[in-house]
Amino acid sequence: MEKVAETINFPDEEEKILKFWKKIDVFNSCLKQSKGKPRYSFYDGPPFATGLPHYGHLLAGTIKDIVTRYAHQRGFHVERRFGWDCHGLPVEYEIDKVLGIKGPDDVAKMGIKKYNDECRKIVMRYSDEWEVVVGRLGRWIDFKNDYKTLYPWFMESVWWVFKELFNKGLVYRGVKVMPYSTACNTPLSNFESGQNYKEVVDPAVIVSFPLDDEPSVSMIAWTTTPWTLPSNLSLCVNPKLDYVKLTDNSTGKTYIMMEARIGSLFKSEDEYMILERFKGESLRGRRYDPLFPYFSHLKAKGAFCILSDGYVTEESGTGVVHQAPYFGEDDYRVCLAAGVISRDQEMICPVDASGKFVEPVTDFLGQHVKDADKDIIKFLKGQGRLVSAATTKHNYPFCWRSETPLIYKAVPSWFIRVEPLVKDLLNANQQTYWVPDFVKEKRFGNWLREARDWAVSRNRYWGTPIPLWVSEDGQEVVCIGSIKELELMTGEHISDLHRESIDHLTIPSVRPGGLPLRRVPEVFDCWFESGSMPYAQQHYPFENKKEFEESFPADFIAEGIDQTRGWFYTLLVISTALFNKPPFKNLIANGLVLANDGQKMSKRKKNYPDPMEVVGKFGSDALRLYLINSPVVRADNLRFKEEGVRDILKDVFLPWYNAYRFLIQNVERFCKEENTDFKYNEVTFKLSGNTMDQWILSFTQTLLQFVKQEMAAYHLYTVVPRLVKFIDHLTNWYVRMNRKRIKGEGGLEDCSSALETLTSVLYSMIRVMAPFTPFLTEHMYQNVRHLVEREELAQDESVHYLMLPEPRNDLVNSEIERAVSRMQSVIDMGRVIRDRKTIPVKYPLPAVVVIHKSEECLRDILSLKSYILEELNVKSLTVTTEKHKYGVSLRAEPDHKTLGARLKGDFKSAMTAIKELTDEQINQFLASGSIEILGHTLETEDLRIMFNFTGTAAKELAEKYEAHSEGELLVLLDVTPDQTMLDEGLAREVINRVQKLRKKAHLVPLDAVDVYYQVTPESGGLSAIIVSHKEFIESTTKTPMHPLCEYSSQSVIMDEKTLIKGTTLYLKLTKNSNLSSSQKSVGELENKPIVSYVNVWLCDGLPTRLGIKGSHGTLLLENPVGENLLLSMAQFQKEVDNLFGLYGIRYKLCLFDGGLQEISHNSEVDVKNWMGKEIFICPLKEDASIKCECPQKGETAVGFVNIDFEGKKGTILLENPSGDRSLGIEEVERRVMMLYGLQCKQVNLFSSSDCSSPPLGLMEPTLRGTTLFAKPV
Repeated sequence: MEKVAETINFPDEEEKILKFWKKIDVFNSCLKQSKGKPRYSFYDGPPFATGLPHYGHLLAGTIKDIVTRYAHQRGFHVERRFGWDCHGLPVEYEIDKVLGIKGPDDVAKMGIKKYNDECRKIVMRYSDEWEVVVGRLGRWIDFKNDYKTLYPWFMESVWWVFKELFNKGLVYRGVKVMPYSTACNTPLSNFESGQNYKEVVDPAVIVSFPLDDEPSVSMIAWTTTPWTLPSNLSLCVNPKLDYVKLTDNSTGKTYIMMEARIGSLFKSEDEYMILERFKGESLRGRRYDPLFPYFSHLKAKGAFCILSDGYVTEESGTGVVHQAPYFGEDDYRVCLAAGVISRDQEMICPVDASGKFVEPVTDFLGQHVKDADKDIIKFLKGQGRLVSAATTKHNYPFCWRSETPLIYKAVPSWFIRVEPLVKDLLNANQQTYWVPDFVKEKRFGNWLREARDWAVSRNRYWGTPIPLWVSEDGQEVVCIGSIKELELMTGEHISDLHRESIDHLTIPSVRPGGLPLRRVPEVFDCWFESGSMPYAQQHYPFENKKEFEESFPADFIAEGIDQTRGWFYTLLVISTALFNKPPFKNLIANGLVLANDGQKMSKRKKNYPDPMEVVGKFGSDALRLYLINSPVVRADNLRFKEEGVRDILKDVFLPWYNAYRFLIQNVERFCKEENTDFKYNEVTFKLSGNTMDQWILSFTQTLLQFVKQEMAAYHLYTVVPRLVKFIDHLTNWYVRMNRKRIKGEGGLEDCSSALETLTSVLYSMIRVMAPFTPFLTEHMYQNVRHLVEREELAQDESVHYLMLPEPRNDLVNSEIERAVSRMQSVIDMGRVIRDRKTIPVKYPLPAVVVIHKSEECLRDILSLKSYILEELNVKSLTVTTEKHKYGVSLRAEPDHKTLGARLKGDFKSAMTAIKELTDEQINQFLASGSIEILGHTLETEDLRIMFNFTGTAAKELAEKYEAHSEGELLVLLDVTPDQTMLDEGLAREVINRVQKLRKKAHLVPLDAVDVYYQVTPESGGLSAIIVSHKEFIESTTKTPMHPLCEYSSQSVIMDEKTLIKGTTLYLKLTKNSNLSSSQKSVGELENKPIVSYVNVWLCDGLPTRLGIKGSHGTLLLENPVGENLLLSMAQFQKEVDNLFGLYGIRYKLCLFDGGLQEISHNSEVDVKNWMGKEIFICPLKEDASIKCECPQKGETAVGFVNIDFEGKKGTILLENPSGDRSLGIEEVERRVMMLYGLQCKQVNLFSSSDCSSPPLGLMEPTLRGTTLFAKPV
């Protein structure tokens, strides 16, 4: 068992754990140990390696890691393979930017092979960084046995999936208006387009369409996409709604529009005159004059007429919709049904793959459609067809990869028939379990109910080619499902399946004389590949058939809530189409991690801290727990705050670490004092008779049962807060209330019971927390394991080899848990009262009264009386059911801010009713949490409950007691202390200062030290209190107290001045003068450094800067002896500036020699003559109030050790100035290497000159002032 340092650097310790895991190959060892156990299958959604991991990846990865670690520690074999999405837009878009690719022509010029070669180069650009980041976060996953969607065997399984769907008749080719990315030259699926909506300002124009049969009358239509107007072929109205013919009074022009939408053009009734009203149906079939001449020849085929359909609403525009059938889904549907267009005709789509106008739109040729909007508006105005031009702010879809606006455009595509599968999809979804369940039922369920056919083809290059070979006339179609099948069909050897390797291959026609079949040019949407990963990662059905069938559906998957329209959806569609079953059993959907300001995290805006910087500051465990212990696990969004990660360290890890440190220190003390070994055996462990021991053990078993139950339901959002709360109970209740027992003050048997109990709880806690905080639990386990007797010695090297502890029902005591819970309530309420009255707990009070109507409750509280008295620092406890005896009654006041805004006009009468509530009514309200007032339901946040004292002694009681309640429990605290109690409070202040000084000096309980004190002014009364309470102070601090006048020459560890109630208390911590010779044998005790030195003291009038705390330090005039001499005044002043941060501040130097003598800055002084003297840094201006107090002459101002390396002597200062963080052993070793210019990897320090003793492992306080001997390793 190793000593535990007073402080811990969590990130540094995690780095050490990573090295330890690598050394023992811990992840693979876990997999070997679990082989043969029941399989727990897990699918990892593949990310792209073209970008670095962000907080969304880290969050989902942490959830996956926790669940799979937990499954392993529950006795399952859990394979965890990492996967990479290698194809598709993310890769191609990067290449297009680098190479300046604008469209298909540019790719044709360079060739598909060269283009794909470029894509292949960057596919794994950041894979190394991913592996580092994922590993640093503590996530265990197999990168070596990964899968990549570009592997031929993966692509072959994707072909098999597609052929299965093809054979089921679920594949067809069609023209469909789809979201289209002009930047990426490809259509997107409807779920991709829904991933990235942004609020934009677009043009909003109203355009006129003169009727052929009534040229003076125009239909007017509204649109936010003027670029679609050149392709207009029809107008559409709602057949059932009312339309009007009206005259614009300002222009005299006559328009037809929906009556409900008149306000879209006119602000008041004075601006227009209605001439006629009619239903929209009456407009059907009327024809109008085209806006542009480009497609006017189609008028003879039925174009440029008015159609009707129910999709036209009263919500926007003029109630007349302009229709460009190849740029809108509803436009296409309505025009197709009316015969304006046909399925087999040439598309009216004068926009190329890059979103630019082509022939016959000659007026805007070559312009990008979005850029052409302003020119089209100008053109319409010149033609007299523009009625109104404005702008509108609305949400608009953007390409998820290029961040450019999408357009809707008809594209010939290959589709999977999803609409006929909707019923099966909903049924399969019902067989799955989601956390949280509302995502499954609402968001995902609604999406499935409206599911549309899935366009799986992309007009791109870098992807899995669609395996369809088609004849020129389209009559012959061959779908290939394997490499072997393609080799048989083509007679060629196939080693790669990308376009450059197979596009040239042809398949002979089965028709005599028929031309050979060629592959269609499209590739698969990368979502089809990721949706096929359950099969393709196993190369199913070509290999691993048995393994796949045993592990499908997966037990668990997890990703962000945005994947409801992405990976979750594609997984379900493909598995339902293949097997009519879901691809997974359990799913966790997490929310999104946003920047602190609530905006989306943006590299451009730099509105979030780099994840690895956060890990470097606080550690991975802290980041993991912060993310998991947040609303994001319930699919809500999280505003990332770096201070939230810091608070995990402060509020959770440090208290937990201190409890662990406290255990190890006291086990070490126990073994030394009792000359025995301490071992904990989980099997033979006997239950202690101590109530608090029984409580924490019972509470632990209840926790284990809760974790087991809730983790089975994948409820991380209930488990993690409970675990965090348990750490609070352990550290702030059990350890703090049992410190004396654990230190052995209750005798050998009681101490042994307390140590066994704390070991049991920490050992259980370390194991149950291991999946959540794998680093810290490993760090603690490596020490705690030496206290535990286990049978499987070969498999206890890591905490992650251990199974989770099973709850022991024999240790559960619900009555004790209930009693302690009630005791905690009393103590918490007492603390609230103390805080309210600003009476620190150090100051004892006469009494506490607890009132409750339940006798059982009062018995519970009375059974733990001693703890209540100690924790609240009161002299007596009274419990009673007789509230009236103390004249206490409750009254209620409304919360004006919340209720005033909510009740508005009813607030005044409600306020009166609230103030009239009786004591009984308020008690009922406190018990139930709500109350009905004048028809309004009010809850706890709406009312403020206060206390009144009534009766003849009301005034006396109100002065004596302060009250607080929770539910039906009422606590009265007597807040009238007497002088004896005030004196004890001051004694406790002294205890507090001594203990803080010991902690600053990094002392452990076994370190024997003395403290010398001086009180200024002596007449303040504090001196007398220290004398009268000396025994109390010494027994509590385990530190003898002496007046400073008794100090002679003991070696000083640390000193400090502090204020207590306006009185200055000076404390000097020294090595114990009664140490045995064996205790003095560490090194050779010295009073001063071996090298020349001078002490420097900062006067009160000169504050330190730059975060430096201490006001006195030591400067070495040489180091080692005779080398690196500090000779000149300029050098000396520079060292002073560095020491105290005095850059730019003017001061004077004064030599102390019985009195202060100013040293001239320009004087030629010999600094060597200052050896061992005191130099004061004083303000330039004289100030009589500033005192310069000098300590005992001849001692250093700071702690030090002398170093002997092969006879060459030097000194290392352990902190400089005083109050600075003290160096640990590793830092001392590094400074020794620097001091002597050693080029070795490490140096060991020894207490004996022959270096025969074991090398020192800790920089203990007892080593200060000694000589240590250095030996290179």
